Amino acid sequence: METAFTRLVGVRHPVVQTGMGWVAGPRLVSAAANAGALGILASATMTPDRLREAIREVAARTDAPFGVNLRADAADAGDRVRIMIEEGVRVASFALAPSPGLITRLKEAGIVVIPSVGARRHAEKVAGWGADAVIVQGGEGGGHTGEVATTVLLPQVVDAVDIPVVAAGGFFDGRGLVAALAYGAAGVAMGTRFLLTSDSTVPDAVKARYLAATVKDVTVTRAVDGLPHRMLRTDLVSALEDSGRARALWHALRRAAGFRKLSGLSWRQLAHDGLAMRHGKDLSWSQVLLAANTPMLLKSAMVDGRTDLGVMASGQVAGVIDDLPSCAELVERIMKEAEEALQALTAPR
Repeated sequence: METAFTRLVGVRHPVVQTGMGWVAGPRLVSAAANAGALGILASATMTPDRLREAIREVAARTDAPFGVNLRADAADAGDRVRIMIEEGVRVASFALAPSPGLITRLKEAGIVVIPSVGARRHAEKVAGWGADAVIVQGGEGGGHTGEVATTVLLPQVVDAVDIPVVAAGGFFDGRGLVAALAYGAAGVAMGTRFLLTSDSTVPDAVKARYLAATVKDVTVTRAVDGLPHRMLRTDLVSALEDSGRARALWHALRRAAGFRKLSGLSWRQLAHDGLAMRHGKDLSWSQVLLAANTPMLLKSAMVDGRTDLGVMASGQVAGVIDDLPSCAELVERIMKEAEEALQALTAPR
């Protein structure tokens, strides 16, 4: 299926596997790319040296285009962009809006720039700065999310910008792809659905928790880092919501030390990233620290399998997913379902 998005990035199908920390590593990204989707490597949890290794590992596994997700406000964002340019990465995606200068630098190197946004004004801003496309995530999406549902947000953004729009939040099958196309999107992006594939390196016990979840088991909490964060409801989430400030600060300091060691960031860089998140928001210092090292909470579950010590970011679609196909099987199924849905819409009644 050809759309403005597939033409822009050179993939076969208008489907994106999003850059999920600790989940979107070389194995999942290359499997998604080989399936004809746009795989996006999550770089925020990697050191710059590990990022270069991961890019080369993906490139060794696939000839298809793939992308890298960056934190635009990270202290070493410039170094990561340099690595992407040197390694010939096709697409740069961002969870936060990159600066006009960063967009220009990437575009001059021939890299397609696709920020993720959660509001129409943000889409208008990055489009004005030269972004090539946007991923629009509605409130159903996992991780940091907003309050506006995809069905309301998506048409607003489509009507506001003249660049390809990819819809995210609540998508898991071919019917959703057709619905997004009907709204004017050029494709869909999915995180939880790709997390729950056989190509995902997430431990089996963690995948089982996702598969067992109902729609009501997916919640939005501010207790983790002070920002709305959609995830599975667990004992840890409940404990964080019930913790006092002193206990929360102790937990935050301990986890910050662990993330600093793992990521290679200095305390100064960690503080820089935390302050960047605090800017304009009413966050306690424990929330600032948690915001800067939320990756450690995700790692506990997504890498170590400790669902009792970690958090599990999740879209609401976890409540309707019940299998673990390969990326190839998933994308093929989605495209077949989309074709069938389109045929049903045009069939005589």
